[in-house]
Amino acid sequence: MDQLTNKFKQALKAGDPQIGLWLGLCSGYTAEILAGAGFDWLLIDGEHAPNNIPTILSQLQSIAPYPSQPVVRPPWNDPVIIKQLLDIGAQTLLIPMVQNAEQARQAVQATRYPPAGIRGVGSGLARAARWNLIPDYLSRANDEMCVLVQVETREALKNIAEIAAVEGVDGVFIGPSDLSADMGHINNPQHPDVKAAIEQAINQIKKSGKAAGILMSNIDIAKHYLDMGVLFIAVGVDTTLLVSGATALAKQFDKSKSGQKPSSDVY
Repeated sequence: MDQLTNKFKQALKAGDPQIGLWLGLCSGYTAEILAGAGFDWLLIDGEHAPNNIPTILSQLQSIAPYPSQPVVRPPWNDPVIIKQLLDIGAQTLLIPMVQNAEQARQAVQATRYPPAGIRGVGSGLARAARWNLIPDYLSRANDEMCVLVQVETREALKNIAEIAAVEGVDGVFIGPSDLSADMGHINNPQHPDVKAAIEQAINQIKKSGKAAGILMSNIDIAKHYLDMGVLFIAVGVDTTLLVSGATALAKQFDKSKSGQKPSSDVY
């Protein structure tokens, strides 16, 4: 079995749109349930969800037998954390809050072994190499890494062409929640100014030849972005699905007064 080829990266290169779901429940059990739901990719969130290396490892192991491809978001563009995530088997990373080309280059370098980067060599201890049972891991690993960077501020949007041009950046992901907050429209990613900025960014990313990505739970808008050429899009969040489903069920029995409804669709 080929344990090394990055199928998510291959799909982006082929221009095949990938539909995903955000995971914030920090559970290998729920990750496995959702891995069987039919999504192309699942985002394991280490930035805003209370994940750590062991919980992310558990979710990677749970997803592994299924066709869904895992994408991991570290809490920050930190080469130490990135090194640990790669060693436990993450091949596709979504790096938050990348503001310029230099930060994008730093993210790429953290995912590559020398001389192309700064990733430390410890394959005998690493699930990624199956503890050196994958004989060509060290020579192939660099090419199978997929680096996605998040642009989610006005500063990042100004630098989006330079960010996308960085060698080794496979995709640029727009963060609607943080972008809307930075633009003065917190909790309102559907504001006309924010939507216009997002569409302009998508067009710039496409023009660069890199894959454009976004999180959008509004189905009609998600389909609109797909029509625009977005290649990887998360269309929901597990915590939101749980809250919405549970409160809707309670409402059927007039029990919704005992709980609160979600105040927004922002994850």
